[in-house]
Amino acid sequence: MSRRESEAHVLAEIGRRVREARLRAELSQETAASRAEIDTKRWQRLESGKVNATVRTLTRAAHAIGVSVWELLRAESP
Repeated sequence: MSRRESEAHVLAEIGRRVREARLRAELSQETAASRAEIDTKRWQRLESGKVNATVRTLTRAAHAIGVSVWELLRAESP
């Protein structure tokens, strides 16, 4: 896997985790984005893996959906 493919995979995985946690919290994208104080379009791009979010943005997102930022970043066990 190339470096670019690896980066895309990581962004997609984080986005998937954000989306799953948001759905478990029964929040709309709009509500979650508002709680995180980020634009709804940016939230959508985060969930779709199309944005390389800063640690600050990931921390805000995690807080907004009620999970630890570490849950979004955890490595899968081999």
